[in-house]
Amino acid sequence: MNEIKIFSPATVANVSCGFDVLGFCLDSIGDEMVIRKTDRKGIFITKIEGYDLPFEAEKNVAGVSALAMYADAKPDFGFEIEIYKNIKPGSGVGSSSASAAGSVFGMNVLLGNPYNNTELSYFAMKGEALASQSEHADNIAPALFGGFTLVKSVSPLEILEIPTPNNLYATIIHPQIEIKTSEARAILPKEVALKDAISQWANVGSLIHGLHTSNYGLIERSLHDAIVEPHRSKLIPLYHDVKASAKAAGALGCGISGSGPSIFSLCEGIDAAKKVELAIRKVYANSDIEFDTYVSKINAEGMKILK
Repeated sequence: MNEIKIFSPATVANVSCGFDVLGFCLDSIGDEMVIRKTDRKGIFITKIEGYDLPFEAEKNVAGVSALAMYADAKPDFGFEIEIYKNIKPGSGVGSSSASAAGSVFGMNVLLGNPYNNTELSYFAMKGEALASQSEHADNIAPALFGGFTLVKSVSPLEILEIPTPNNLYATIIHPQIEIKTSEARAILPKEVALKDAISQWANVGSLIHGLHTSNYGLIERSLHDAIVEPHRSKLIPLYHDVKASAKAAGALGCGISGSGPSIFSLCEGIDAAKKVELAIRKVYANSDIEFDTYVSKINAEGMKILK
């Protein structure tokens, strides 16, 4: 095989209480990428559609992660990368991680799959750091593993796959404003109150148990963020109105997707997810902010080979 076309999915990170460690994979939103072998050695980004991004490999997150893997694999050929960008940069649903993870996933297939998903996550984190100024895998891991993932440790990198209840859906609303991950991290406090920390790790533990046991009631009671949301929600217009409308329409929980501005809701069943979509659309329909909405089953597969 000399060429591969893939679907590189969007992801939701943090998932309310799981800041920097928890994420899940979406099915209806994602980029497409083509990776091919080339006789000239090196990494070359030859085509980008959708958004204006750098072609220089060392300035593009897909290129940076590819260069990290290339330096380790040391093949006697190079790779060309085409990026068909459907996830808007700065949208909060893992745009940079889709690029960073997609390039190394495709290269790995063309190399005969010498690396496992944890090793691919390590390379992809190098690209993600270009966008956010820190190495974290809460978007990258679900894109590569699929479903829900928990990053237990970054050094050494350890990623846990968490079961996904069969009838769990996500509804996403993306206000058309941009929030840079680096800026959203800068506003966070360096220290937190002990009572908030206790609440947060109790919610993480109970959310993981709820996912393992398909206990939707426990999932609902666990989707609360005592530490990050109070600060980042200030950056998102109408955030609390969206959250209240989602909950009133039947969402299990609602929170900031990654660093925002996208807002996710988790729902039991497609009907509930669509009902939540209608409710939250009404919030932004009365504003002058353009927006998109998506309903997606949790993607248990992750990356998909298209051809």
